[in-house]
Amino acid sequence: MDVVKEFGSLVFNEQVMRERLPKDIYKALRHTMQERKDLNIDIANVVASAMKDWAVEKGATHYTHWFQPMTGITAEKHEGFITPCDDGKVIMEFSGKELVKGEPDASSFPSGGIRATFEARGYTAWDPTSYAFIKDKTLCIPTAFCSFSGEALDKKTPLLRSMQAISRQVMRLIKLFGDDVTDVTTTVGAEQEYFLIDENIYKKRPDLVYCGRTLFGARPSKGQEMEDHYFGVLKPRVAAFMDDLDEELWKLGVVAKTKHNEVAPGQHELAPMFSTTNIATDHNQLVMEIIKTVAKRHGLACLLHEKPFAGVNGSGKHNNWSMNTNTGENLLDPGDTPSENARFLLMLAAVIKAVDEYQDLLRISVATPGNDCRLGGDEAPPAIISIFLGDELTAILDCIKEGVPYDKHAGGEKMEVGVDALPNFPKDTTDRNRTSPFAFTGNKFEFRMPGSSVSIAGPNFIINTIVAESLCQFADELEKADDFKKALTDIIQRTMIEHDRIIFNGNNYSEEWVKEAERRGLLNLKSSVDALQLFSQEKNIKLFEKHGVLTKGELLARQEIMLEICYKTINIEALTMLDIAKQQIVPAVIEYMSDISGAINSKMAVNEKLGCKLECHLLEKLSCLSDELDSKIIELEAAVDAARKETDAIVTAKVYHDSVSEKMQELRNVADELEMITKKSYWPLPSYGDILYSVK
Repeated sequence: MDVVKEFGSLVFNEQVMRERLPKDIYKALRHTMQERKDLNIDIANVVASAMKDWAVEKGATHYTHWFQPMTGITAEKHEGFITPCDDGKVIMEFSGKELVKGEPDASSFPSGGIRATFEARGYTAWDPTSYAFIKDKTLCIPTAFCSFSGEALDKKTPLLRSMQAISRQVMRLIKLFGDDVTDVTTTVGAEQEYFLIDENIYKKRPDLVYCGRTLFGARPSKGQEMEDHYFGVLKPRVAAFMDDLDEELWKLGVVAKTKHNEVAPGQHELAPMFSTTNIATDHNQLVMEIIKTVAKRHGLACLLHEKPFAGVNGSGKHNNWSMNTNTGENLLDPGDTPSENARFLLMLAAVIKAVDEYQDLLRISVATPGNDCRLGGDEAPPAIISIFLGDELTAILDCIKEGVPYDKHAGGEKMEVGVDALPNFPKDTTDRNRTSPFAFTGNKFEFRMPGSSVSIAGPNFIINTIVAESLCQFADELEKADDFKKALTDIIQRTMIEHDRIIFNGNNYSEEWVKEAERRGLLNLKSSVDALQLFSQEKNIKLFEKHGVLTKGELLARQEIMLEICYKTINIEALTMLDIAKQQIVPAVIEYMSDISGAINSKMAVNEKLGCKLECHLLEKLSCLSDELDSKIIELEAAVDAARKETDAIVTAKVYHDSVSEKMQELRNVADELEMITKKSYWPLPSYGDILYSVK
């Protein structure tokens, strides 16, 4: 593959637009994209025709409005380009109206009560700021999705609104600094972790097929404790998959840059370059889809669940967030002397203030049952929100709080590596804290809490909005100030004093931090249900309405949908668990006990004096555990039945989390113990060892 030639070959990008659109149309389209305004229908018709011609030349026969409903995955309704003629033949047509607006059925997507089932009409509206692309011979047009009455029913609409909100507030402050900037965008690079296992083994695990994670499974003799998988040499089958994946993503304009083995056996990571946030969101959705498609092509199954295997590291999605001007400046770049970079310190203060005041929203942005299994282990940040800044920035902020000058510039320090043949190199202003949920990493913030399966639209529209609010408050104060420099200093100093509690540079995994965080008054929302109950607080409703990101109705609908996802997910897992236990594990254990009993009887028939101590002891243990297994099955069934009787979404979710999940774990504990003493040929499920080491 000629990477340079093929990169973006399936994308209707800037180069294609310049080549295929008349100059005046191209300029008008660019203006629409930059100003985020409606597209004139005459211009839309020209763009649609050029887009269709290009797509047909690439082999496309259909188009679709590609959108991101609240299911967390993408949706497509394919329409053919063909139009019948009077002579019985067809022509290929595509109009501006078809490009700009679609009308998919909105009744069967999650709406949180915004739409009744009989109210089916919904609209998809083209997002011209995100490029169209070709996938499976279909022209995919990125769109927003809303109801007939205009409420957002997707993940993209609030994201686009939040990008406008933060741009407005940053621009207010930029003007006060006298900078020549006309636009500000947030950018994101989303690292994607995932597991690869053999597809044949995957098909033998109903829990993986239905739930994406193992509901049973004793730990293998060797897991990740030898730390030999991380950054290890790629296995040939994995390397071939990754090469294929890179090529597919590059054709779609996804700058897949980094690939490597992760910590757990069978776990891997892909990291792209930064993109504008809405494009990065589209690209990450494509990454998740295409990873699965390419894996299947190689006889593999890709697991995107946050915790596919108990006792083994789970998978996250590190969200690297920053703010960039149209002149190419990164507003979170401290420069060589961050202590003298007032604009950077103001932006930093805005983020610190936002994260402290809206800890609940950041936790809500990553609230899923799968992520609840992952957060808080020695692999992912805890549910407690805090910010890591590193030694130099923390020292600078301490000086600002105390009103004393800062006279040490770490940018001039050299890192001594202690080997004559190796060069010394400049030391970064911050170390990397892998335990921090929200870490400053040189010129961006890395939000490490999102789970591997979620859309990054949720975390980013919340980050954008809460930071926009801090910036808005700063701008309100600075615009009225008689002495700009003094007011600026006061704001930064006051912010550091009032929000110092959110900064923590230590080990977030430690028990000491949990106690210290409680002393500081930080939230510790251990479960998604605990977090989601806070979504509808008045302060949050006011925040989103103020910045035009969500109406109260849209926020309440999202809360309802996310709670439904929580309890429906646990319900599916519980039912799957019961099916496996009753239809596979119980018969297998009974058969094994029967054969052991037969062996004992055969021995006794030959000679009553022959010892059967081993067989009897094993049979006794199996019998006791099987009785306990039966009890746990009955208890789980009762817990599910009780949970189903609840009608309130919050109560239902809480019952499923507190009661059903507990009974599931108890059932699993017994089954996993049975697996350890049941002969392997009898056990109906591939073991953890079989799964994790299935790819050679």
